[in-house]
Amino acid sequence: MKGSRWIALGGALGFVAVSAGAFGAHGLKSLPAERLAWWKTGSEYALAHALALVLAGLLASHGRGRASHVAAAAFATGTLLFSGSLWVMGLSGLRALGAVTPLGGLAFLVGWAAIAVAGFDRSRRGGSGAEEGEALPEDHVNVMP
Repeated sequence: MKGSRWIALGGALGFVAVSAGAFGAHGLKSLPAERLAWWKTGSEYALAHALALVLAGLLASHGRGRASHVAAAAFATGTLLFSGSLWVMGLSGLRALGAVTPLGGLAFLVGWAAIAVAGFDRSRRGGSGAEEGEALPEDHVNVMP
């Protein structure tokens, strides 16, 4: 999948996460506290990983290699499994889905590890910016003192 598609999916998941958070805060007040907490946790993690998915898409768009695509797929899968299971548990009270939630958490960890690999791999190959001791291109504007 192209980086721009991952970015679009991240934006869509961000929309869903904010909508779910608002729905939980305003429409689910009558739920027991435990179930409302599941809903809230699902919404918070969905929003954080929607942003992470956008980041992975940006990295993929800028040639950060296979690891950025692995990260994006892991964040999307993690959101579906982690947040999705918590949202269904929150609405239904079906605790058996709690077995799915850690699988989503594992996918999140894979995603973050892949982001680290994407950054490390790029810096090892020279990166796109000047590292310490490298010359900057003539048209480069350095805004840092």
